[in-house]
Amino acid sequence: MALPHAQSAQVVSIRPLGAVLPQTQSYAIIKAQQLEVIRVVLRAGELMRQHDTPGEITVQCLEGEVEFQLDQDVHLLRAGDLLHLQARAPHALRAVHDCSLLVTICLQPG
Repeated sequence: MALPHAQSAQVVSIRPLGAVLPQTQSYAIIKAQQLEVIRVVLRAGELMRQHDTPGEITVQCLEGEVEFQLDQDVHLLRAGDLLHLQARAPHALRAVHDCSLLVTICLQPG
């Protein structure tokens, strides 16, 4: 069952999931004309293959640890870390520990 997207002016919690993280699937929080906000949940060892996005993105680690691969560089994101990427930057992820990420995507680049 799909979760409803947040509406304008609706307060949404992005607190760490804690004990329920292992049972939670990734889901879109907001899907608007110019913006998409997603909670990405990855289990330890889980991979997200290389991909890119049409617009700029930010990735904030809410809990856990994830390796963020950009070309030959690997950045370790821990709770509280934020990463910005330009549009079309190829990247991949691998969860070091169970993790929850807040991903914001600009849907209308430039």
